[in-house]
Amino acid sequence: MKMKPALEKKFNEQITLEFESSMVYRQLAIEMEDADLPGIAAWLRHQADEEIVHANKFIDHLSDRGNHPVIGAIPAPKVSAKDVLQVFEAALAHERRVSESIRGLYAASEKDGDLDSRPLLLWFVSEQVEEEATVDEIIGRVKLIAGDGPGLLRLDEDLAQRPVATTENGAG
Repeated sequence: MKMKPALEKKFNEQITLEFESSMVYRQLAIEMEDADLPGIAAWLRHQADEEIVHANKFIDHLSDRGNHPVIGAIPAPKVSAKDVLQVFEAALAHERRVSESIRGLYAASEKDGDLDSRPLLLWFVSEQVEEEATVDEIIGRVKLIAGDGPGLLRLDEDLAQRPVATTENGAG
């Protein structure tokens, strides 16, 4: 069943936010590459790819229902991080923004009586809990390291072990 235009607009805003999220993670990855932390940069790049997968899930949902997905204007990432802690704090702040948006989309969908979106949105609600918890755990590890060089290199090595996933293989 096709969505009402107002709800379709909100879904399109979420698509745009997911693509924005990918750009935020890409910029954070650049910062970590510049800091000679390739493992952390790789983790962030994988996260950027996952955000594109998320956007594609919303695009597919709209298309499957006869609605028209539209990507809105995406601003350049406004992240400035001078160290690893700031990078992951910026990532967590952005994930919280996405979580709030998903909850708002869920509420709008429920208000509209759009039962067809419920499974997708419940998946995203769970996904966002996981995303925030993961980044929060990394922040905890960064704080434990407290600037210790060998500890930071170990974290870099650990984060480099994230399984490789791309936008083409259904990651996330």
